[in-house]
Amino acid sequence: MPALHFPGTALPTAALLALGAGACVQSPADAPAAPADSAPIGCMATGEGTLQAQLRGALVADLDWQNAQMHCEGGLRPDGKGLRVAIAGPMPNDAATQLRFIFGIAFEDAASGVAKALPTNLTVIVEGKQQLYATLGDDRCAVELLQRTPLAAATLDRVVARGYCTGPATDLSGDARLHLQTFAFTAQMQRGGEP
Repeated sequence: MPALHFPGTALPTAALLALGAGACVQSPADAPAAPADSAPIGCMATGEGTLQAQLRGALVADLDWQNAQMHCEGGLRPDGKGLRVAIAGPMPNDAATQLRFIFGIAFEDAASGVAKALPTNLTVIVEGKQQLYATLGDDRCAVELLQRTPLAAATLDRVVARGYCTGPATDLSGDARLHLQTFAFTAQMQRGGEP
């Protein structure tokens, strides 16, 4: 799957519409050829990928994705002041519907005292249904635990994050709201540069 590139912390409306319309789909001519006997490895070759989240409001689902059913990618933001991680997987009880979460996590701690609160921008795309929900800023969600450790592959890091949202992501009209009170994931990212 090709890396995703999103300018800035808050995605502009045009970019959000393009994502919701499936602009990230790779054409067959551009897709790298895979050996006939290879199978998708899921999120991480180590088998560690996970995502847990409870969705309420516009979507209702309790997600407990495991590595084999996920796809993940990520890397540093272009300004180097944070990272982005994109994780996709199936909607429970509807394997034809894929959800894609895009977490834009800042490195600067906004909490006072010993607590940690890394401001986080959240976008959730319901692929193939032209539905998109976004916080359009990093003041509604935060990551309270962020760990990055090198993987055996020289260019990849394991990313473990746990966080929460105090406000909803909304659709582009602002009418539909999606609440994600807490989330946790283990995924991977490119060690340096853009994703």
